[in-house]
Formats: sequence, C-alpha cells, structure tokens
Amino acid sequence: MRREQQLTLFGDAGEPPGRERSPHGVAPAAVADELRALAARLPTALHLGTSSWSFPGWAGIVYDSAASTTALARRGLQAYAQHPLLRTVGIDRTYYAPLEADDFARYADQVPDDFRFLVKAPERCTLAVFPHHERYGEERGAPNSLFLDPAYAVDAICAPVAEGLGPKAGVVVFQFPPQPAAALGGPRRFAERLQNFLAALPHELVYAVELRTASLLTPAYAQALRATGACHCLNVHPSMPAPAAQAAFAVLPSAPALVVRWMLGHGLAYDDARERYLPFDRLAAEDPATRTAIAEICRADARRRRPAYIVINNKAEGSAPLSAFKLAAAIAAAQALP
Repeated sequence: MRREQQLTLFGDAGEPPGRERSPHGVAPAAVADELRALAARLPTALHLGTSSWSFPGWAGIVYDSAASTTALARRGLQAYAQHPLLRTVGIDRTYYAPLEADDFARYADQVPDDFRFLVKAPERCTLAVFPHHERYGEERGAPNSLFLDPAYAVDAICAPVAEGLGPKAGVVVFQFPPQPAAALGGPRRFAERLQNFLAALPHELVYAVELRTASLLTPAYAQALRATGACHCLNVHPSMPAPAAQAAFAVLPSAPALVVRWMLGHGLAYDDARERYLPFDRLAAEDPATRTAIAEICRADARRRRPAYIVINNKAEGSAPLSAFKLAAAIAAAQALP
C-alpha cells in the first residue's frame, strides 16, 4: 500500500485549527478529523510518538511538504508536536554523545506543555566493553571505565535533562546493547551493580532500563528495579522475549510509568530494515500481533493511572508515525472493552 492510500485510512484530511508553521518554514501536515477524534479517545496519561523526528519521507504524514533531514532535525520538532497523536518523541542522539542543558531547553521550547521527551542515556553508561568497531578508535575492545558510573551519568545526562527539559522530561532510558552476560559480571552481579547505580541517581527524574540480552531478565533484575523505583522498558527487538512475556516478569505495579519502545521486527537486522523501508513513508511489513499485544498491555495497565510512554521506530513496520496511528486505534479499541 502506497503512502497516498494509507493517508486515507482514517478519512480525508482537514485543515487543523491553529496550525502553525515554524519560524523557519517547516509546517505540520493536515490531520484527518478521524485522527483528531481518535486522539480524544485515548487516555490522557498516554504519550505516544516516534523515535526521533527528522525523516523527509514523513512529508504528507507529519510535515506538510518535503524538507531535508538537516532542516527537520533543526526545525521540525515544533511541527511534529502539533500532531494530536504525537505527544512524545525519542531523543536518540544522546546515546552517542551527551547534549548540554541549553540543547534540551531549545527542544522544550518547541513543544506544548503536555508534551514529554524520552531521552536515551549515553552508551558509555551501559557498555561494559567497547565493541570492535572503527568508531571506537583506540578504545575498541577495551573495558569501559564509565560503565554504570553514577557520577558520569549525572553529569552527562541527568543534570542536563532536568535543567533543560524541566517538567517536559518524561523518562531517561538506559539501553544496554547486546553484550555477553559474562562481560557484565553475570546476571546476578549485573543486577547488583544496576541497583547501586540507579539508587545513586537524582530522584526527580524517571528512569527506565532497556535490555537487549535476554539472560539478564532475572528475578534479581526485577528486584533492582523495585528497590530503586525504576521502570523496565518493554522493547520489541529480536534479541528479547515478546512484550507480554517481559511485562509479566518485569513491569512492576510500583513503577512510576509504563515505558515501551517498538524498535525492530523479527527476521531483519537493523541495517537491512533501514534499506528495505526507506524513505519510511508506508507500512511495508505490518505486525498486527505486536500492535495488539502493546494495546492489551496498555489496557491492563490503565487501572494504575500512571503515565505511559510509547515510542516507535521506522524499522518496526516501515513508517513510525503510521504505526503510531494504527497503534492508537488499537489502544482506543482495547480501552473500550469491558
């Protein structure tokens, strides 16, 4: 199905009231009345969005016309945040290099008061050993002295996020990339170190842990989250169990939020999915089973009346905003069930 067909899934698009072009020329796409009505049916605590926002292929879906990746990265957030179904966004660039508080403040200034950000912590917090990849230069294969170092995490991500985003900070995600459990000291030692790390972080932010090594999903890991008030980030990724299995084990009633990242469908590597799905303007590989599973998790969690942050990557089905629109419909339908 081509983008032109998919844009009519929820009816003809109408011109939204108060539609603002950014001072630098990026404007939001027109939004169908059906999508506006759908947004009104969703729980107010739900913040649904995408992993980043700077994709030219989203013209006609999120943006009114084509713009370069650079232009969207610098000026597209204000237009993105005007979509009624997109109430959060992932800031992923911080995984590779920290940002200053002023950078976060510039993001915060572009979005409404009820918008929230999901920010990835730098990988130097979560890599035990640097991979043998050229981008790590002389550090390739070396132990990472900053692994689970709370002082570094405070300086590199916690303090800048708290200062720059203020109340628009939704959750800080510590993503642990795929790595042998032995490199982390084994599952039990990892859980102990994780608990000490999380306990040392400032309490004004919400933290989530995303695993990409399934053997780390243990009772000791769940206890570390429980003891520190942190969240498990449910992630849809080939390296991890299905979301429902993760939820049953590690989504704790005491956690301050429900956090979900729908990243990559099964059967594809990240680079392969990118090449297959570019320019991310259509749903090339729909995954209704995952969509239903996430919607059911949201329905079951709704009684806890806590914030829910769900971000979707283009590599999940081919176009993150189109996935978000369909997931919103599934969540609304699930919420209506007795």
